[in-house]
Amino acid sequence: MVSRPSAWLIAAIAGCVVVQPSCARAQWWSRAPADFEECADVAEKAASKEARRAALSECNAKFAGRRKPGGGYSYFDFMQNRSFDIAGPNPTPQEQRHIDEQYTAFLDRERQSTIAAAFTAKQQQQQQQQQQQQVQQTSLRIEKVPVPAAAPNKRAAAASDLRSRAKTANCAPGSFSCDWPRLSEGLKDLKKLFVAPQDKAKGG
Repeated sequence: MVSRPSAWLIAAIAGCVVVQPSCARAQWWSRAPADFEECADVAEKAASKEARRAALSECNAKFAGRRKPGGGYSYFDFMQNRSFDIAGPNPTPQEQRHIDEQYTAFLDRERQSTIAAAFTAKQQQQQQQQQQQQVQQTSLRIEKVPVPAAAPNKRAAAASDLRSRAKTANCAPGSFSCDWPRLSEGLKDLKKLFVAPQDKAKGG
């Protein structure tokens, strides 16, 4: 005769044997998503909009990679603005190390590009300053030297000459007013000729 505790133990073992296959089947059907796409499909079936948003956020946090149409996965690094091929839904430690190395090289290129751009801008600024200095020096060299003012007697003689020319240009040919100035000038010249020998005779 089997004792009561032993009977309970046998019944418990038998119950586990019967229940275990059904538990294993339930666990297989409710397995976790393998990648982002499966996780997103499950999230879309959530009852409310807020639940779908929260589930998709969890999918993003859990899976970094995305399926590629031809197979495999890709990881997009927004810091470098480029994608990397990876084997699974998340980068392996070796793949993550490669991504980090590429990011370091990216930062070096960006720094060198910034330095080169600053150097080029500095050169252009210096060239502009040199050109401005050359223009200023050239303008100083070609400035005209001020002409000294004419003496008063020369200004008066020039004005008289201009007036006489204007009168001559405005009078009618053959008129007394036009011919008299020329005749008077001729008489003055004749007078000088006669007066000069007499002065010399008196002096002798």
